[in-house]
Amino acid sequence: MRNKLFLIIGLLILSPPLLAAVNIQHWTTPNGARVYFVAAPELPIVDLQIIFDAGAARDKNKAGTALLTNALLAEGAGDLNADQISERFDELGAQFSNEAQRDMANLTLRSLSDEKVLTPALETLALVLTKPAFPNDAFERERKRMLIGIEQRKQSPDALADEAFYKAVFKTHPYAVMPSGYENTVNTLTLNDLKAFYQRYYVASNAVIAIVGDLDRGKAERIASNLVAQLPKGDPAEKLPDVANLTREEIIKLEHPSAQTHIILGQPGIQRDDPDYFTLYVGNHILGGSGLVARLSNEIREKRGLAYSTYSYFLPMRKSGPFQIGLQTRTDQAEEALTVVRETLKIFIEKGPTDEELIASKKNITGGFPLRISSNKKILGYIGMIGFYGLPLDYLDTFNDKIQTVTAAGIQDAFKRRVDPGKMITVLVGKQ
Repeated sequence: MRNKLFLIIGLLILSPPLLAAVNIQHWTTPNGARVYFVAAPELPIVDLQIIFDAGAARDKNKAGTALLTNALLAEGAGDLNADQISERFDELGAQFSNEAQRDMANLTLRSLSDEKVLTPALETLALVLTKPAFPNDAFERERKRMLIGIEQRKQSPDALADEAFYKAVFKTHPYAVMPSGYENTVNTLTLNDLKAFYQRYYVASNAVIAIVGDLDRGKAERIASNLVAQLPKGDPAEKLPDVANLTREEIIKLEHPSAQTHIILGQPGIQRDDPDYFTLYVGNHILGGSGLVARLSNEIREKRGLAYSTYSYFLPMRKSGPFQIGLQTRTDQAEEALTVVRETLKIFIEKGPTDEELIASKKNITGGFPLRISSNKKILGYIGMIGFYGLPLDYLDTFNDKIQTVTAAGIQDAFKRRVDPGKMITVLVGKQ
């Protein structure tokens, strides 16, 4: 059975990109879960994801709670232990995974659409979702694993830079906290903390279900309802506070015996439903989001050889995520590289992109768009995002049109309003 699923997955990867419109159907289950469904009968596969507003932003003063709660879901459910859960999915050739991030936590399943496979796979998923056992031995094991990860984080210049950057950019906002927690918070977590977190946030009204695959609407409705039928309706998660703008520049230097200096600079950016999203997306693609052909790469790598690569991105979340620029360079070149980055950003904000850059960027983005929706799994990710962040159902159908309406003047205006080079957080990790 597993070989058959892998063969179908291979055919899915090799199949030509889907160019037709993505018809997203939407409804709500009787107990309040929001469902987003795309029928894809081309292959006998069903991809499904259940997303909860239960990420690390909900940890409050107990950092690591969301991650540890989500990790324990598949460590025992009902009368099954972790090995038995894994064996059930494995025998069916089904693929299960779960994870938690800052904004969200999810459970994901891929299965053949054959009833003999899909039904028991869904039953096992529902058991994991609605009847987690939270066994004590698994709790201690996963907590120890998190503590080991926290120690390893201290040895990684990338992780140190990332942690310092988020703390400085977001300050007292929930996004400042590392999802994996800290030694003092993880050590004090209890099973009761995890159970309370699960009971509060793993409820139907706080859930989005995304389904893509070989199903009709009626069967998709039954699957969605059955999955969350045993969950209480509950209430959606509380609204997160807005992210405050920075009031001044701050430079943070951390000593680390790394061969290179790791540099991150940035500030709060935009949230996922921001009206400037497409304008800033195209603008950033030109600035540093298109790899070696981006302006930052041209100035840093091609002209001066200061770094192998550099990048920039907006990471929009439920509230304003970060705008970030990063690179690694030899320590003796760090100040020069940082000066070039700042000057390149300043010029881009003041003058905007050239017409040639804009045309090339639009062609690259719209030309590559079919590959973004070339598989059921990719579509699943998109409709889950659409549902979680409340984006329009025609988001995918209108994506290229919105890219084409972006102008050079619009990019210049948006960057002037949204990015302030004089109020950046800059983190340098390396030999000082």
